[in-house]
Amino acid sequence: MPDEPRFAASPQYALGQWERALRQASAQGDARSVKWAAVVSGMADGTLSVGSRTPVADTPAWVTLEVVHGGFATGRYLAELGLDEDEQARLAALPKRSPGSTDRERLNLWYLSEQGQAELLAALRGESYRVDLPEEAALMVVAWLLDHGRPELALDLVSELRPLLHRLRLTPRLRPSPRPSGALVRLKSVGEVRESLQAVETRPQLAAMRETLRVWHPLYDRLVALWCETVENDWPCRVWPPDWADRRRQWLADYEEAGRTEIFSNAHRHPGRNFARLRSALEVCEVDSAKLSGRDVGWIRVALANTITKHGAPGSETRAALRAGQAVEAARPTHAAFAELLDGRLDRYPGDGGVPSLDPLTQEVAEGESRGIPAGRPIPPHLLRKVVRALEAPVETLVERGVIGSGEVLAKVLPQLTSRLLAANLDDPELGALYGQAYAAFRRRRGLLLLNLEHQVRFEELPWIGALEPFRTVRANTAKVAEQTLRQTTLIALSAFPQAILPNLLVREMGALATQAGLKIPLVEEVAADIFMGTFTLKWRRAAVIASEATAGTLYARYYDLPEHWPDIPGLKQKFTLRRWGKGTAEDFADLCVSRAGEARRGKGKYTATNGTVLEQSQILTTHNLAALVKVLSLEQSVRDLAPELADRTLAWVVRRQGMRVEHRYAALQMIKNVAYAWRQAIFFLGFCDAATQKAAVTRLRELVDGVGLTERFGPAVDGLAQVVDGGRFTPAGEIEGLRARRFLGWSVGPHPFLPAQLACP
Repeated sequence: MPDEPRFAASPQYALGQWERALRQASAQGDARSVKWAAVVSGMADGTLSVGSRTPVADTPAWVTLEVVHGGFATGRYLAELGLDEDEQARLAALPKRSPGSTDRERLNLWYLSEQGQAELLAALRGESYRVDLPEEAALMVVAWLLDHGRPELALDLVSELRPLLHRLRLTPRLRPSPRPSGALVRLKSVGEVRESLQAVETRPQLAAMRETLRVWHPLYDRLVALWCETVENDWPCRVWPPDWADRRRQWLADYEEAGRTEIFSNAHRHPGRNFARLRSALEVCEVDSAKLSGRDVGWIRVALANTITKHGAPGSETRAALRAGQAVEAARPTHAAFAELLDGRLDRYPGDGGVPSLDPLTQEVAEGESRGIPAGRPIPPHLLRKVVRALEAPVETLVERGVIGSGEVLAKVLPQLTSRLLAANLDDPELGALYGQAYAAFRRRRGLLLLNLEHQVRFEELPWIGALEPFRTVRANTAKVAEQTLRQTTLIALSAFPQAILPNLLVREMGALATQAGLKIPLVEEVAADIFMGTFTLKWRRAAVIASEATAGTLYARYYDLPEHWPDIPGLKQKFTLRRWGKGTAEDFADLCVSRAGEARRGKGKYTATNGTVLEQSQILTTHNLAALVKVLSLEQSVRDLAPELADRTLAWVVRRQGMRVEHRYAALQMIKNVAYAWRQAIFFLGFCDAATQKAAVTRLRELVDGVGLTERFGPAVDGLAQVVDGGRFTPAGEIEGLRARRFLGWSVGPHPFLPAQLACP
């Protein structure tokens, strides 16, 4: 078979993102525009090939790249860093003629010397280092290999690293790196939380208001009082108290000092306001009105009349009550003051670690703890939500507290558990700790946009990790813990976020746990419709076979008309698989998805929508990992116990989400797609319920739909589900003969039957 043509991403998306970033007039927008400019430039001159797993020219796949939204690499190496203070000090201590073409290369080469190796080994044994990027573990692995009598592996590794020694930081930061112990995880480190607290500022408008109340209003009242003392027979500048000149000079000095220290409010300087007019007159007037014209005196008279009429005379009860209320408002602590207090409370914890308990941080303000916040004041809830991100606790606790609020966030903390399991497979605990840190850093890499069935770089493809493969042994107890962790993670994801499909980040982490546990689970990712290559690798078909077996006879299988029998894959390899871009593809599975997608074709549409209808069928046929996880992990009984509640919650979310106002077609299509995901999951859960429970769930669903006025638009979907619960079946067109009932799908080519009429067509 001739070689398949290879595809690359179109630059149009990158151009659009660059233009969008340029339009945003903010510092963050400027930074994004620089990154997107690098993407566009690299794609134009051929140094970037977006869509490949090696998108940067002359760069191996293991290098950690800067990646912007959509998986576009900018061409920058994240490990190409300037020397920090410790490294500069180390470099300064080296002989002047140390080898190397750059400071980074000289430092990396020094760490390959005996002295450098000794320093790395000391840090390794004391666990006094931190790996932020996976490359930073490389030379420490070299040191360990040499120390353990494997110079040939060390030499091979150095040979692979050598071309980039002049650019990349390949050593960790040599400082303690506290890590959660046991089954505890954290979302953010203390240092990261402190950065977010230090970024809390008082809004300029609020700062100006508080400054006005605290500084300029009292000065204004003193100014008005000074002029009122000169009034006789309703005219100012007629009498001059003996100490008036001294108090005038003091007021002007106080005003000048306030102008130097108070920077937020400018209202008092507005030339048309009473404050500015009275101040200007005071500046030129001494103990008589010789320097003031009759017009000036008239303006003083008008200004005094205005303020006294509006707020009362100086010293009056009216003015005193007004200023007392304003003083209370001005004394109210700002969120920035509370953030500063919390930042101080976090001083006691290491910046790289977490907090074992929230109690010392969340208590009310203590006496004398803050100069700007009265004792007994509670911490504002939105600031507490920042602090709780550093809490070290079991995953379930963080889910209950709302710290982990989605599958994506769950995927961010899960590597903390996976890394410890992987580390346990190494006999040397010190090496295991390094391995675990490298894994956690690797999981923080952003994924690339990939075409031609390419896959993301795997952890074991990192040269320094591959060099350690001979020293890894999957232990039975570690495999058991990995399986237990995967079971727990699956149940948490299903019970906490039943309306959402498992996001790709979580799917990948679950795959790592499954591999560690020795389980063969064909976990499939969500594929973007605009980069779909028209075919599927064999794991999609394996997942579909499991789904048909696991859901046979259930509501899910009847609702979506799943195939009842799939021939065994080994017998299909010659007849039904092809090699495309070097990978085996399940052509019969792809053909079935295309055939089933005909139900959603109601007119002409873009290729993205056509791809979406095919991909939706792939998710339906595989249950998007639900069946595979439940079956292989033997979670049937656990899901059966949870199913009625999960189905109800998910269906309620479906109705609530559709009841939200959506005015733009793109947002409406996204909403329908997400609702279809949830609808599919709800039906999967209902498949574990008996008929009576299913009918009761449909009844409650109908009541919810009627209650929010969605009967006309969403009623056919409810009717379709009700008919299948009662034993009916859809026609190939997704309808039930003689009824308005129809199967609910998220994608459509042409008008979508479940969108509001004004948004249904392009």
